[in-house]
Formats: sequence, structure tokens, C-alpha cells
Amino acid sequence: MAAGKEIRGKIKSVENTKKITKAMEMVAASKMRKAQERMRAARPYSDKIRNITANLSKANPEYTHVFMETNQATTTGFIVVTTDKGLCGGLNTNVLRAVTSKLKDLQAAGEDAQAVAIGNKGLGFLNRVGAKVISHVTQLGDKPHLDKLIGPVKVLLDAYSEGKVKAVYLCYTKFINTMRQEPVVEQLLPLTAAHLEADKDQMSWDYLYEPDAQTVIDELLVRYVEALVYQAVAENMASEQSARMVAMKAATDNAGSVIGELKLVYNKTRQAAITKELSEIVAGAAAV
Repeated sequence: MAAGKEIRGKIKSVENTKKITKAMEMVAASKMRKAQERMRAARPYSDKIRNITANLSKANPEYTHVFMETNQATTTGFIVVTTDKGLCGGLNTNVLRAVTSKLKDLQAAGEDAQAVAIGNKGLGFLNRVGAKVISHVTQLGDKPHLDKLIGPVKVLLDAYSEGKVKAVYLCYTKFINTMRQEPVVEQLLPLTAAHLEADKDQMSWDYLYEPDAQTVIDELLVRYVEALVYQAVAENMASEQSARMVAMKAATDNAGSVIGELKLVYNKTRQAAITKELSEIVAGAAAV
């Protein structure tokens, strides 16, 4: 029964794996709810600051912030948001595939690229493909903190303000629902009219600026861009936990199927061994 013993060992190993994937599925389900609540809680702030920024930019048409202007640089910046850990299906693969496609288009046009990596998986990918990583942040945990994101992102924003970068793209995974997440590569800078479209249902206000309109608009646009980056990280974290829960559930179900198949093979092997022993006994009795 050497074969039977080997099969029992495989069954035990798969059962242990099934326990691990089941526990990870339950942990991801718990974290997913918190991540979704955090993501939805950040949306009203983003919407409100967008409306205020849109109204201010229209109320003061004689001043245009540098974030709304284009320049003639030949370098494009990327903010790549990925996860720190794996085991979340094709979440990182899909967004990194979209980034690769964009990098190939820039390379074909003879332009350079530099990137800010948020997440360990994106950092490793950018290093492997030889992209220029000017800053990065990893190990954000289960809750994003804006103070950890501002520093690395500010390096790229300053480069754009100085005219060294002609555009900045934000790459992340957008949360649609528990079963669906979409990779997104959207233009962050320069800010377009679509970004700063005020809510038509809200009234337009005439503002009094203190100390002056330029200072207020400068500070507000920076906060707006930071809010967009924070929202992208929150969306990516919600997508991560959802994808991990689905992936671990699929792994648990597959482990159950493998265990069933192995038990069937074990029973067949055991039955064959018993039948062989009975045949030998009967043959021996007949010979006597």
C-alpha cells in the first residue's frame, strides 16, 4: 500500500492548504467591508473640492494655474498604484499590462517616462522593465494615510510645475463591485475641463479671496490633486480585498474538488489491493 500511503499524504497536504485559503478568504471578506466603507467615505470630499475648484477657476478667468497648462517637455510621468501583497488574482497583472501598453506607445514616439510607485508589486515591475522610478512608497497597510502619499507624489508634481514633465497619468484599479474591478490609466495633469466640471445642480458663488485669488487657487488645486491620488489608493485597496476574497474562495473550492478526486483514487487503489489479496488467498486455497 505504498501508493495508498502516498495518496493519503497528498490528501492531508491539500486539506491543510484548504484550511489556509479558507482563513484568508474570511480575513479578506472582513477587510473588504472596511475598505469599501473607507473608499465611499472619501468620495464626498473629492466631489466637494472638485466643485469648489471648478467654481473658483471660472470665477477668476484671468489666472491659470500651472496644473492646467501644457508644456513642451518630452517626459511623461506615471503614478502606478498596486498592492503590497499577492494572492489577489489578476488585479496587479491587469493594471500593469495597461501601464506596459502606455510605456510602449511612449517609447515608439521617442519619449521618456518616469514613475512613482505606490505598492511593492508595482515597484518590482517598474524595476524589472527598466523604467525610471523617481520615488516610491510601500507597506501602506490596510488603511491609506495621506501624509505617506504626499511626499513621493510631490516629487512628480514639482517636476510638472517646473516644466520637466508634460503630463502625469494615474494608474490604479477602480472598484466597481465585489466581482468586478477595472484597471484605469487616466490623465491626472494637466487638469482638463472634464476634471473641473462643476455640478450643474449647485449654485455658482462669487467669492471673496483672502489673502488673494492666486494663493487660494494654488493651494486648492494641490489639495484637489492629492484628493484624487488618495481616492485612487482607496479604490485600489477595496479592489484588492475583493479580488483576494474571490481568489481565495476559488482556491478553497478547487482544493475541495482535488480532495474529492484524490479520495476516489485512494478508494480505487485500496479496493484493487483488497481484491488482489482475496484472489491470492482463493488461489492458494485452491492449490491446497
